[in-house]
Amino acid sequence: MKRFGLFAALAFAVAAVSTPAHAARTDLTMGLVLEPPHLDPTAGAAAAIDEVVYANVFEGLTRIDRNGEVKPALAKSWTISEDGLTYTFALNDGVKFHDGSDMTAEDVKFTLDRAMAEDSTNAQKALFEPIEMVEAPDPKTVVITLKRPTGHFLFNLGWGDAVIVAPETADTNKEQPVGTGPFKFVEWVPGDHITIEKNPDYWGNPVALDTATFKIIPDPAAATAAILAEDVDAFAIFPAPEALPQFEADPRFTVVSGSTEGETILSTNNGKPPFDNLKVRQAIAHAIDRQAIIDGAMFGLGTPIGSHFAPHHPAYVDLTGTYPYDPEKAKALLAEAGFPDGFEATLKLPPPSYARRGGEIIADQLGKVGIKLEIIPVEWAQWLEQAFKGKDYDLTIVSHTEPMDIGIYARPDYYFDYHNPKFNEVMDKLAAETDTEKRYDLMREAQKILADDAVNGFLFELAKPGVWNAKLEGLWENSPVQANDLTEVRWTE
Repeated sequence: MKRFGLFAALAFAVAAVSTPAHAARTDLTMGLVLEPPHLDPTAGAAAAIDEVVYANVFEGLTRIDRNGEVKPALAKSWTISEDGLTYTFALNDGVKFHDGSDMTAEDVKFTLDRAMAEDSTNAQKALFEPIEMVEAPDPKTVVITLKRPTGHFLFNLGWGDAVIVAPETADTNKEQPVGTGPFKFVEWVPGDHITIEKNPDYWGNPVALDTATFKIIPDPAAATAAILAEDVDAFAIFPAPEALPQFEADPRFTVVSGSTEGETILSTNNGKPPFDNLKVRQAIAHAIDRQAIIDGAMFGLGTPIGSHFAPHHPAYVDLTGTYPYDPEKAKALLAEAGFPDGFEATLKLPPPSYARRGGEIIADQLGKVGIKLEIIPVEWAQWLEQAFKGKDYDLTIVSHTEPMDIGIYARPDYYFDYHNPKFNEVMDKLAAETDTEKRYDLMREAQKILADDAVNGFLFELAKPGVWNAKLEGLWENSPVQANDLTEVRWTE
């Protein structure tokens, strides 16, 4: 019996040593508030597109990292001529698209030429306007010549709108995206989920995850329930800030409060009466109590803003005092504008909770000064078609999450329908300036012009409340660009 016991003990010890430790998970389910209208970042403005595919499925010559810095991506290095007009990029070796074809300099040329073309559907076509010419002298070299020095050119190439696509698949990327990234597209079940999987032939560092599923959950209560039940592993942008204390008290979860590039605004149709009247816009600005909106819609998460600029940027100017909350002043301005009894207008609200909840509060605030708003809830696709593309709106609420996007106010056909030659002149100077401090001075001047013109109701900078499983690491706390970059995400056990 003793000998048997000894053998049994030895056998158990050997088994214990030879049995592998519990392997860490390699799957991820991430909650997504908004469903993207399609999956081609070079042909759409919706942030939800990049939140799925940026750095995961598609890559650009450069990329923006979690700190907002420009890093090499498909281009391993580059040189810039002394006059700042010629950029020569050396491409990485062995890069292939997900269909197995080689990614070459000709694909880069095709992508940029396509984005610049007269019939381009790129939502950020202005990013490519400084380009004079793109050349591909050999398969691994791209030469881009600019019309003028452009201080933020490398940063612009890191946007999702500048990812590299192949001519063979460009027209079908909306439904079947084919990129060069570490993940490949698997399926999209509309209204439910989008799944991507590890690319075994990826040219760069392999990712830890084998699969990632983006689960579409627009309702805040449903998002809370899904996380608590662990049906969803993470919400990088959690839509129910009122539930955060519950998650903070639960050791199963990590809760972070990061920053975004999301200027949340009461977008105003400046080309449509009565909003083409400066005094009307000033009245709206005085009627808005930003802090009440932040407290009521975001449960205190958010930083008040007075212009279209992120508070964490070194060039930020606090202009919230330009039009302080003053309902009586708002009424007086409306009377001066010819509306002593106010007027009626519509407020179209897309699905995010900041818009739906914030819209109710703003409608109440403006109602107190005589502006009676009809609230019209719209789905995201409707908002893009009606407000963003068709300018068919009076007022709406949206967060502009693109990085350093103050230049949108200089675009002649943008949905604000705002036109100010003085502002455009400042933007032209900014585009050509390479000295950092001089660029910051121009940014400050631009902020002041927008604030004085009360172009939009500038509300708050969107916070980034994140909730995820405590065993996850590698998710971004902040959002310097619109992304759920999964390249460094892994389970710790």
